[in-house]
Amino acid sequence: MTAPAPPVEYRTTDIAGIETIRPLWEKLNAHHHAHARAFKTLYEQMTFDDRKAYFAGLAETGALRVDLAFDPAVEKCVGYCISSLSPESAGEIESVYVDEVYRLQGVGTALVRRALAWLDANGSAAKRVSVADGNEEAFPFYRKFGFYPRRTVLEQKRE
Repeated sequence: MTAPAPPVEYRTTDIAGIETIRPLWEKLNAHHHAHARAFKTLYEQMTFDDRKAYFAGLAETGALRVDLAFDPAVEKCVGYCISSLSPESAGEIESVYVDEVYRLQGVGTALVRRALAWLDANGSAAKRVSVADGNEEAFPFYRKFGFYPRRTVLEQKRE
């Protein structure tokens, strides 16, 4: 029998609260680095500040939402989902991560559902999510929400 899931509270913020996710994003970046086949150096060079600047740009030109999973018992953020909506109404799940201790307890599902509901409520014409090479294990998770591979984009690796 598995232990009951810790109580998690869900909160929403925007670019102003992005700093909250820094430790989790750094774990995600390390995960991508460990699993990357061709682009390891990309993850070695990428910083949270770079990603934060990217998200700030999205917030300036469209809309950005950050859903947080917060465990009040340990007073920390244990998961997040960042979603964006472009001026052309293209919705995207930009980044998702749940701390290992909280996985397989519905936290990631709840975060993505919240993001998709926000995108729907704000008129998203289409929704997408990009999965990094080497992270194909995430496909079944996204399939639960109706996401399927549509095309494969190849990018030239620069030495």
